[in-house]
Amino acid sequence: MKFKLTYKKALTCFLWLIASGIIALIYFQGTRVTVVDNQVKVGVTYMTMNNHFYKTLNSEIKKSVSDHNGILYVRDPELDEVRQSQQIDYFREMQVDVIVINPVKRDSPEIISALKQAQAEGIKLIVVDTQLEGIEVDSTIVSDNYQAGVLNAQNMMATVEQADILLLEHTNTVSARDRIQGFLDTIEGKEAYKVVARKDTLGQTEVGMPEVMEVINQGINFTVVMALNDTSALGALAAIKEKGLEEKIYIYGVDGSPDMKNLLYRTDDIQATVAQSPITMGEKTAEILFRLVEGKPVAKEYIIPVDLITKETIGQYDITGWQ
Repeated sequence: MKFKLTYKKALTCFLWLIASGIIALIYFQGTRVTVVDNQVKVGVTYMTMNNHFYKTLNSEIKKSVSDHNGILYVRDPELDEVRQSQQIDYFREMQVDVIVINPVKRDSPEIISALKQAQAEGIKLIVVDTQLEGIEVDSTIVSDNYQAGVLNAQNMMATVEQADILLLEHTNTVSARDRIQGFLDTIEGKEAYKVVARKDTLGQTEVGMPEVMEVINQGINFTVVMALNDTSALGALAAIKEKGLEEKIYIYGVDGSPDMKNLLYRTDDIQATVAQSPITMGEKTAEILFRLVEGKPVAKEYIIPVDLITKETIGQYDITGWQ
């Protein structure tokens, strides 16, 4: 009897081991990464992923790379130029074919040096949503940032006869500078429209809010906020609400983000935003990176058109997502 029990126990253990092996084999087969000859590898680093614009842009690139059975490495430097240069070095170690970068700083020595090393190793370079200075890349893909500033300024002048303007900037990025410059060039020589304060917000809501609160605390009166992007414009709105300012303040942003479009649609807190399209930018970036991999010619720069969104035109847009 004792022998039979031991035999049954041994048989049960043996069957359990076989079953476990089969389950493990099935799992391994279902989850392993298939190595493909000439598999395209792409490294992407944006200045920050704390912005849904870049998440949406990246999803289009990811979709295309996945469709081509490629590998996509995505990194977030969190606005740290040294960290971004280290991420570029990592992409080199991974022997990527293309690096797509939205630089933390337009002329960072660390970033430029790392990119030049990558370039020397035959890696193709694409810059998105802004420009780099100090290096010639394979292609740059941007919105018409200067025109975005022009459109906001034109709407402001058509709306108010005079304005005291607070500028919210991000001086380290070319795209942000172009937006502000387009705005300033449009109001140049028009004495009724004057800039009373300028603040660098890094394009972030959590930076924009205290910077605008500081302007208010200093007793500087402003009737218009021209923000380089929607996230910093939302920081300005939060500060205005927190301080309980009762005078009408006209807030302008750039992006056409879902948050900004919802405010335009449902409230009178926002005057306008200029819509750029991270979906179109992502699609174009994906197209260009594969052209580069295939050795096909590409343009040095692609400029994507922008559109002004106001209360009068908000009905033409999906307020739940990006365009």
